[in-house]
Amino acid sequence: METLLIFIGVLVSIGLVGLLLWWLINATEGVYLGRRVVIWLYDRYAHRYDRTKEFETAYETAYLGRPLLQALDTPNALILDVATGTGRLPATLFQRPAFTGKIVAVDLSRQMLTRAAAKLQYELDANRAYLLHCPADHLPFPDNTFEAVTILEALEFMPSPEAVLREIQRVTRPGGVVLMSNRQGREAKLLPGKTMSNERFEHYLTATLGFEFIEIEKWQVGYALVWAFKAGDSATATARPLGEIWRCPTCDQIALVPQPNQWICTHCGQTIPVGADGVIELFSAKVDRPARKI
Repeated sequence: METLLIFIGVLVSIGLVGLLLWWLINATEGVYLGRRVVIWLYDRYAHRYDRTKEFETAYETAYLGRPLLQALDTPNALILDVATGTGRLPATLFQRPAFTGKIVAVDLSRQMLTRAAAKLQYELDANRAYLLHCPADHLPFPDNTFEAVTILEALEFMPSPEAVLREIQRVTRPGGVVLMSNRQGREAKLLPGKTMSNERFEHYLTATLGFEFIEIEKWQVGYALVWAFKAGDSATATARPLGEIWRCPTCDQIALVPQPNQWICTHCGQTIPVGADGVIELFSAKVDRPARKI
């Protein structure tokens, strides 16, 4: 009898450990294990991401492409897509003939960006799209740069969703639009401390970040779509070349110019390599930051 109880105890322990591992790796996509684990998981998953999600062009156009284009003050807008993954939203917008602007898309999964580059190759070659390998909580752009900023199915997997939202608010121009997703339902309960109810999320956007005209609508299973406008008004952020809008990671100046296979800062000489697929390797670049004064 004692041996049987020990055996059952071992089985229960193995089951609990297995359940914990499933929660840490599958259900929460590694977010409680740190940024490196999340990146590693997405890198491994990138080759089958689109196939698993089963994106439908008509659905993407109806809920993302057409409404976003209608929300812009100009079709020649400058847009930032944060945590772009395989380039889902840029691809949807570029399929709209009326959209004539430029899109900067950032992500920390290099393999996801590889898939995005293949999907957006024509736009990359035409300098209508730029892919940057960089984090969402430290965006290399000045305040009030973009007409619109988007982030879909990603906030809950960030080390600090609040830090990402602050960055998004900072780089959106006053009067510009932000399109986000908010995790809901059973899936949200699996991510304690990483999600908010729609009511709490709306309050955070208005009371803490100063957004206005919040609209929340049903989207897909487990997510709501959230539209918000940055308070104030300013000139429309029309499409501009990347060199006019991003800061050198070393000297913080807008002085980066494109060269074959790299960008070079004319102010401090910092170089940022560009991959063979066109992805700008900001995250993996050797950055010679000056020593801090104490």
